[in-house]
Amino acid sequence: MDHKLERILARVQKPGRYVGGEYNAIHKDKETVDCRFAFCFPDTYEIGMSNLGLRILYGVMNEMEGVWCERVFAPWGDMEDEMRKEGLPLYALESGDPVADFDIIGFSLGYEMAYTNVLNLLDLAGIPLRSEDRPGLTPLIIAGGTSTYNPEPLAPFLDVVILGEGEEVNVELIQLYRKAKKEGWTKEQLLTAAAQISGIYVPSLYTVSYHEDGTIREILPRDVAPKVVTKRLVSDMDASYYPVKTIVPSTEITHDRVMLELFRGCIRGCRFCQAGFVYRPVRGRSHDLLAQQGIDACQDSGYQEMTLMSLSSSDYPDLLPLCDELLDFCQPRKISISLPSLRADNFSMNLMEKLQQGGRKSGLTFAPEAGSQRLRDAINKNVTEEDLLNSCRTAFEGGWSSVKLYFMLGLPTETDEDVLGIADLANKVYHVWRNSTPNRSRGVRITVSTSCFVPKSHTPFQWEAQNTMEEYLRKVTLLREHLRNKSITYNWHDPETSFLEAALSRGDRRMADVIETAWKNGAKFDSWSEYFSLQTWLDAFDACGLSPSFYAHRVRDKEEILPWHVISDGVKESYLWKEREAAYQGVITPDCRVKCSGCGANHLCEGGICHGQ
Repeated sequence: MDHKLERILARVQKPGRYVGGEYNAIHKDKETVDCRFAFCFPDTYEIGMSNLGLRILYGVMNEMEGVWCERVFAPWGDMEDEMRKEGLPLYALESGDPVADFDIIGFSLGYEMAYTNVLNLLDLAGIPLRSEDRPGLTPLIIAGGTSTYNPEPLAPFLDVVILGEGEEVNVELIQLYRKAKKEGWTKEQLLTAAAQISGIYVPSLYTVSYHEDGTIREILPRDVAPKVVTKRLVSDMDASYYPVKTIVPSTEITHDRVMLELFRGCIRGCRFCQAGFVYRPVRGRSHDLLAQQGIDACQDSGYQEMTLMSLSSSDYPDLLPLCDELLDFCQPRKISISLPSLRADNFSMNLMEKLQQGGRKSGLTFAPEAGSQRLRDAINKNVTEEDLLNSCRTAFEGGWSSVKLYFMLGLPTETDEDVLGIADLANKVYHVWRNSTPNRSRGVRITVSTSCFVPKSHTPFQWEAQNTMEEYLRKVTLLREHLRNKSITYNWHDPETSFLEAALSRGDRRMADVIETAWKNGAKFDSWSEYFSLQTWLDAFDACGLSPSFYAHRVRDKEEILPWHVISDGVKESYLWKEREAAYQGVITPDCRVKCSGCGANHLCEGGICHGQ
């Protein structure tokens, strides 16, 4: 261990974040490696190590002969201060080597509020922030993740953006880089060749011009660049990599358990949900394979908890047989099984019994999203009040005494009547408990949580305006005044971070100047209340001559060129617009297993047929 690091660790919180050496961490002989990949997660160790995607790609890249992928996380403020004071550059956990020495530096971007941390990590590594200031082949700065479906706010800082799922395209890019390094290519030659790989977007190969009103006039690709870049996905989930031998952290993390991925994509089509569109089409693993992977992962890691993960786990068609297979192994060993994403329209007595056998009875979570049926239809939630109350009744009869209900405020077409519908629904859940619980003396905890709707790219609501902070807080107050039952707790998300998220998520390239200015003025860890300062961002917008309201509070028309115009997730923009119109008409679209709605994602599948049908 570096002597500077050894001195520092005694002076910081949670030093286990920074030392590596965990069980199943991969170490290689550097003499056998010709490409070193620094996998950077722009948040704390606890958050990053809870990310299944990081674990999957870490394993995929380390299975490549001659390639060594190592992990890098954002140091907390106390550690960063000590590193800068001691002159200790950002380093990778496995080797302890400076990140600047690596060939490729890749960022996982799942949330816009991590953007300043990307710049902070580059600066801690001593690497120039902007692509134009890094003329050499090494290091190559790349990024992927859900946030990169609008890559423009970070475009000037990135050399390459990977769209979609990285298991295959990451490997192809690494192989291309190794060829370029061996043959002495220039960076320009590498980027030109990389742009020919499906799923790779090279920002420097596109020029953006603007109208006087600030909207985009044109996004012009150079001759070598494709006019549209379409995401990559893994077609056969049974053949895809799963990290059975996963790293077991030596310090506590947020989700410290086996994470079993049931399927990717979602059949539902909720009109506000970016993940539900960009991960289309649905592709699942067979339940026998999942059971074996879950058992093997528990045996290797020693974990006592397993989570069955997906965007909507209770939509997995073989969920009950899978639970049966897993319970045969888990019950005797007191390993608990949890389902983090349940839907109110398919929570059954059978499923409840499986969860009870799996040792999970602390509470259930449902997300009706809207308080009235009219608004749930507008957002295509496809859940009725009867569905929710029946599911709660089933749970309360089975002995549950806690339920969490998640809603959004500020959804398109929302009225005060819809807001008050949340209070009405929560009170109905309370009365269902009173009439169905076998033990009233235990009491009940009903938690209502609301967040502020954030319009996202590649959804039917990508053209919509976000409510102002004042309007959101007015609705919070209205709802709070009508939630007076002592058994109902109301929590609401602050509107300031949602306002910034809305501005960043639909930002264009000019946003890069704002991000850099905010970072220079101290912005980092913007998803953490300990660090977030809206005023820092407002000052940065002002210094750059831009308005956050232009991005967050403005309705776009159908003809406007959006910043992500050249990026495709496979879903047709005409389909998204049709879904937007359906929202205003209150018309629901059936889920993919009931009827194909012709979104276009089937063209990404082998044979043109979605597995979700």
